[in-house]
Amino acid sequence: MNWESLFTMQKQLDSYIETNHNLTNKDLFHDKYLALLVELGELANETRCFKFWSNKERSSKEIILEEYVDGIHFILSLGIEKGLRYESSTIQKTSKTETELFSIVFENSVLFKNNPIQTTYNQLFASYLELGLALGFEENDIRDAYLKKNEVNYERQNQGY
Repeated sequence: MNWESLFTMQKQLDSYIETNHNLTNKDLFHDKYLALLVELGELANETRCFKFWSNKERSSKEIILEEYVDGIHFILSLGIEKGLRYESSTIQKTSKTETELFSIVFENSVLFKNNPIQTTYNQLFASYLELGLALGFEENDIRDAYLKKNEVNYERQNQGY
């Protein structure tokens, strides 16, 4: 996938938000990091992959994809914050469970927060894409859902969200 176009769109959205909220000179890295963790938790909740005690079915694929793309927004934004871009690699389907993949993404998030360099950013991004693949999302699904959610994010900003 051409991630550069999504980085460009995310940078524009970040600038728009920061300007509208008078945050242009504020370091937002830790806020964005926490937002990513919250989004990961929301995504895990929608998949219900760890809820061994419950018989309730997981949310629809559309809802899970929307939550997944929220995470993409913050991962892109974190990279932008540190001047990094994802250096893509081939992501292959894994035999790991969704729960294991969520744990790996959480771990890679912490690694990146503590050492925000290209290597840890690539690990975070790749592990998130691996999770997406396990959830059944192809690159086209992710791109299309990102574009749609990006529009929603602008609408929300314009409505005083």
